[in-house]
Amino acid sequence: MILDWNDYQQQLLKRIGDVGRLSPETMRGYRALGEAGAKTAKLDPKIRELIALAVAVTRQCDGCIVTHTDAALKHGATREEIAEALGVAIAVNAGAALVFSARVMDAVSAKSDGEKKE
Repeated sequence: MILDWNDYQQQLLKRIGDVGRLSPETMRGYRALGEAGAKTAKLDPKIRELIALAVAVTRQCDGCIVTHTDAALKHGATREEIAEALGVAIAVNAGAALVFSARVMDAVSAKSDGEKKE
């Protein structure tokens, strides 16, 4: 196993608790953001957690991964559903790299054309 995820989650919860005690308004604001989308009930909790896992991978956030994996499983997500959500994250990240590669080539063209004018 790459990481003891259960131990990590406990450590993370302790440290987040420390932040919450030092800055309770920040934690209230954070919770309000998380609860706001859930109040619309347009997406069920399992789908919300699968989306959160895809974003967690994209943001490379271990704390998000362990938190939303736990929540996704509690909301009934299967390994196969989680793998499919991760597949979406992989595809979107590859697509984003492709889009930004086009931007690099645009910058190369602009710089090359600028050098020719000088």
